[in-house]
Amino acid sequence: MTTIAFIGLGNMGAPMAKNLLKAGCKVQVFDLVEEAMLELESYGAIVTKSVNDAVKQANAVVTMLPAGEHVRAVYLGDHSGGTGLLELVEPGTLLIDSSTIDPESARIVAKHADDKGFEFVDAPVSGGVAGAAAGTLTFIVGGNDRAFDRAEQVLKHMGKNIFHAGKAGDGQMGKICNNLMLGILMSGTCEALNLGIDNGLDPKVLSSIMLQSSGRNWALELYNPCPGVMENAPASNHYQPGFMSKLMLKDLGLGLDSASKSQSSVPMGALARNLYAFHNAAGNEELDFSSLFEFYQKNR
Repeated sequence: MTTIAFIGLGNMGAPMAKNLLKAGCKVQVFDLVEEAMLELESYGAIVTKSVNDAVKQANAVVTMLPAGEHVRAVYLGDHSGGTGLLELVEPGTLLIDSSTIDPESARIVAKHADDKGFEFVDAPVSGGVAGAAAGTLTFIVGGNDRAFDRAEQVLKHMGKNIFHAGKAGDGQMGKICNNLMLGILMSGTCEALNLGIDNGLDPKVLSSIMLQSSGRNWALELYNPCPGVMENAPASNHYQPGFMSKLMLKDLGLGLDSASKSQSSVPMGALARNLYAFHNAAGNEELDFSSLFEFYQKNR
């Protein structure tokens, strides 16, 4: 039986760990929130008291953490004297980070892992909470060929599509590009729907029209931001649960940081980032990112 240490049981990490359990893996979990671990214990996970305990005798480690600083601290150690898991895992352990972070942090961790003889991949995900629960996530993986092949055997239990983007850090870059597009796309969809509503159109009818026309997109197909149009979308449940607006703002910020380093032009990404900054400042950080729909209604 494969033993997997899973560190980070937030909105995405918890359902991902559950799917590993469903696949018959032995899963040792750790999170700073005890309640999150106890919920996984009811599904058969082994609750641990520290990262050190979680990685004992593990064949693979999966981390799902908020930001680059947390990933660096967990893998490399922190300024308070905490020992990084690169010093704790057993030889041959596969390391998978599924957080969405800056590519440079992923490359730094990958370099340290390689220096110690470990295989590491950055494998951020796309598909949201629903995809995590259903086991249909898309993984965008950066790392060498052997590490990718090994990681694929773990990731297949949690996702439907697994892409090898390239070398270490390229998984993060692929995810950043995807979410830059997603933020722009959602902003435009919210804008177009509100324009139609303001001029007397039924949002369900307008959505159907655009779905069969050149404006067709992922948000209209699967994630309509207008309440009442799509029964299973977060918009029809008070924008809960989903991909929080504060996380979209973070990801758009990563996109702008990457664009600055490569001197790439991203005017639409910058505008989307600013829209989400205003939306978050109005107290909507915890709402699904499709709640930007309400930003247009409140700012007519």
